[in-house]
Amino acid sequence: MRNALKDIWAAGQPVANGWLGIGSPFGAEIMAAQGFDSLTIDIQHGAFDYAAALSMLQALRGSGVVPIVRVPWRDPGHVMKALDAGAMGVICPMVNTADEAAEFVSYMRYPPRGQRSFGPMRASVAMGGYGQEMDDEVLAFAMIETAEGMRNLDAIVATPGLDGIYVGPADLTLGTQGGRLPPGFDREEPEMIGQIRDIAAACGRAGIHAGIHCGSPAYAWRAVEWGYDLVTVSSDTSLLASSAAESVSAFRDLAGDTG
Repeated sequence: MRNALKDIWAAGQPVANGWLGIGSPFGAEIMAAQGFDSLTIDIQHGAFDYAAALSMLQALRGSGVVPIVRVPWRDPGHVMKALDAGAMGVICPMVNTADEAAEFVSYMRYPPRGQRSFGPMRASVAMGGYGQEMDDEVLAFAMIETAEGMRNLDAIVATPGLDGIYVGPADLTLGTQGGRLPPGFDREEPEMIGQIRDIAAACGRAGIHAGIHCGSPAYAWRAVEWGYDLVTVSSDTSLLASSAAESVSAFRDLAGDTG
């Protein structure tokens, strides 16, 4: 039941995370076979519900890939059910204050350290002996996505029990730039790079992990150089779309050459 991401970090290596937005156990299984260290099942924006997420977690079993879930909101039911289903990490969106961060962390830990209710329905089957010791293995990542969150950055990262911050550049851009810039990944604007680097630096000072959503391997490596130790390299939807587009484009080029 040891969280393998901790061993990767202990060896001084960054975690390569993949993203699952398509509600398919087979799709999750395919992604798990590609060499990612972890895969995040995105219940917040993914095209599926909790039941599908449960099946996807089952598909990841035995792959060696660490399962993470992004929950829809800072809600105890969402967080606890993700853990009960077998998630080894939870990403919580829209955390704006230290109090909200502390509230989220409390949902991740059993009493006396938190208020998580005991009932690991699938987790107890997939991980025999599942109990309070999992408090030290499951990872709590809060998302800072707003101007308020940035103002409270130092207080949030100092929250006891918080394992890391996860940056969604699209919402961070919307939340801090007042609509002046369009949402998207792999930001190049100086003000956005500044904020992204500020978050990594704050995490470093607090001794917690920093994660970020990236659209390309090249940008993911830049983020590692800035201090991020968990980088989402791409997603199932993006990889499917780009690979399909490249294949069709190559065929059209050949068809044009012979036309």
